[in-house]
Amino acid sequence: MKTIKLYGLRKCSTCVKAMNWLDQHGQAYVFSDYRDQPIAAQHLKDWARELGGWEKLVNRASLTWRNLPGERKEPGTDAQWLALIAEFPALIKRPVAVDAGGSVSVGFSEKKYGQLFG
Repeated sequence: MKTIKLYGLRKCSTCVKAMNWLDQHGQAYVFSDYRDQPIAAQHLKDWARELGGWEKLVNRASLTWRNLPGERKEPGTDAQWLALIAEFPALIKRPVAVDAGGSVSVGFSEKKYGQLFG
C-alpha cells in the first residue's frame, strides 16, 4: 500500500474530515500542516500547473482572500503567487492530497475520495 501525502491545516474541519475518511478506509497517509511546515515553492508551482493554474490551488472564496487589498488579488507571475501564499498560507485550498503517483487533488468530499482512493 502506498502512502498518500495530505497537506492542510490541522484545525481545518475539512482536513479533519479527509483524515477521518482515510482512517476509516484503511488508507495510509502522512499529514503536513503547512503553517508549521511551509511547502516548497517548486511543489506549489508543480501543484498549480497540474491543477490547471493558481486559481485552482488558491481558495479565492475564502475570508483571507476577500480581505486582501485589490492590488494583491491580481498576481501575474509565479513569484507573486508564491509571495502571497508565503504570507497567507491559509489561501491554499484544503486539503491538498498527493497520491503515490504524484497526482494532486484539492478539497474533500466522500465521493471524490472514494473515486481517488477507494
